[in-house]
Amino acid sequence: MKSILKQHSRASAIATAALAIFVASPALSQDLNALIWCDHADPALLQPFEEANGVKVNVKEFEGTGAGLALVEQSQPGDWDVMVIDSIDVSRGVEKGLFEPLPEDQLPFADLFPEVKMDSSTVVDGKRYGITEKFGYNTIGFNNTKVDVADMQSMASLTDPKYKGRIAIYDYYLPVIGMAAMSLGKKTADLTDADLPAISDVLMKMKANAKLVGEVTASQTALATGEVDILVGGGEWVTAGLAKENPALDFSIPKEGAVLWSQALAMFKDSKNKDLALKFIQYILSPEGQARLATSSCYWGMPANSKAALTDEQKKTLRFDEQPAFLARAQAYPAPSAELDKKMQDIWTGMLQAQ
Repeated sequence: MKSILKQHSRASAIATAALAIFVASPALSQDLNALIWCDHADPALLQPFEEANGVKVNVKEFEGTGAGLALVEQSQPGDWDVMVIDSIDVSRGVEKGLFEPLPEDQLPFADLFPEVKMDSSTVVDGKRYGITEKFGYNTIGFNNTKVDVADMQSMASLTDPKYKGRIAIYDYYLPVIGMAAMSLGKKTADLTDADLPAISDVLMKMKANAKLVGEVTASQTALATGEVDILVGGGEWVTAGLAKENPALDFSIPKEGAVLWSQALAMFKDSKNKDLALKFIQYILSPEGQARLATSSCYWGMPANSKAALTDEQKKTLRFDEQPAFLARAQAYPAPSAELDKKMQDIWTGMLQAQ
């Protein structure tokens, strides 16, 4: 999914003025090394910061917290300055001694949507180690010309035989297991071994309806090309960036709710460029940085800062004004113990292997 980020003239003027606060002397030119998700690799996001500060941002992309932490373990202390990480996993990095506390008085915490501050996972022993920068939902993505839109207001549609062969499932076990649990009226934060048989049954019924189970690109492509009409686990991250090319692509937050995903920025305690790392985090969380991140060419998502400098059209595409109601129905990713996590992966594997 490659939609081109376009800022209108008013937003550009705001960005130019706001970026002045980040300007550094060219004599202090240096590199910033960032472990990132693909949305941070967009030149439209990075170039304004680089030009304003006379620096180069070197990025290394990864998918998933496990892969990111593995890269850190293979690196030398000080190799990396900042990291994008699932908000719920910030505490994992803290436990490994990786991150530096962030100065709350120098970041726009008051402007964040309250539901995405993620204090339970980004604050450890009274110190905040991560700040949520972007969020969205694993929910039901669909083509609104091919399905009954009223059906998309309930997760029951995902196991309805009328949609057999018309569904793709996003191949990531935690959010889809979370959706299956929510379809049963269960809370994602309270799952135990006892819940797994019923969740497995829902997964099997979804699989019976599915034409494919695919990773990010395969599942996005299947919905975008019309190979399927519904994507289980889809959301604005799939549909928003394609809205101009295919306005029929849509998403719903059904009555049962949705699984909230959120990503955070953290600073490495061994960074050799902590001042520049903080400037980068400040830029990303600024209104103009948030607008660019939210509409990145890799995937769109909701900016964590409620004052993001989005255009009216961009806000409409992201359904910005509906967020309070969406967030009220959303639940966090399941955060299982190691033992329960293994069992969840086992039932997911069982679903994948089912004929």
